[in-house]
Amino acid sequence: MRLAKFLAHAGVASRRKSEELIVAGRVSVGRETVTDPARDVDERSKVAVDGKPIAIEPREVWILHKPLDVVSTTREPGSRKAVTELIPTERRLYPVGRLDADSTGLILLTNDGELANRLTHPRYGVERTYRATLGRSPTDSEIERLAKGVKLEDGRTRPAQVTRAGRRGIEIKIREGRNRQVRRMAEAVGNEVVALKRTGFGSLRLSGLEDGESRKLEDAQIEQLWKDSGR
Repeated sequence: MRLAKFLAHAGVASRRKSEELIVAGRVSVGRETVTDPARDVDERSKVAVDGKPIAIEPREVWILHKPLDVVSTTREPGSRKAVTELIPTERRLYPVGRLDADSTGLILLTNDGELANRLTHPRYGVERTYRATLGRSPTDSEIERLAKGVKLEDGRTRPAQVTRAGRRGIEIKIREGRNRQVRRMAEAVGNEVVALKRTGFGSLRLSGLEDGESRKLEDAQIEQLWKDSGR
């Protein structure tokens, strides 16, 4: 197995971040510092990052119904909780992408860096589903513009699926993961998001989980996530 892939499977970081660690000279194999991400290694190779031995952990993927004011990080120096504190496991998990502190709903956590990269990289276009409550009832024109794609400061958004969900609500499905994207899209058409909940990620749905609850995914669900990313 290539060194960068080994680190990703060990939950150290995503494949891309693992490559950066290697190129920066922070990874050793045996007693030798290695800067080639393609170096072949296995569990007997004595791989270390910053001098700390690395071993492949059993893969885990969890789904969490993130509450309001919980942050999508591995630790939070302030008074707010981090999503990792809500998962009952001893594994070193990392959130798959981000869900803002003022947003709620479905977020995934895993120690599989390769899977996390495929689920979040724009190249693979994994669908995310959100339920947004807007400041006022959206017009037909606003919904049409959201669906076609709107111009943001970091470029035009891809086409989305947008349907009405109540008087001031919409369900929107996007295949990008830009920072605060749904909120910025609403602002771009002259409206605003006052509450945002992610209800789906790929083939997964939030149904069955109460606020703050989590569940470890079964092997079949994890395999389906790989298929969602095109593998």
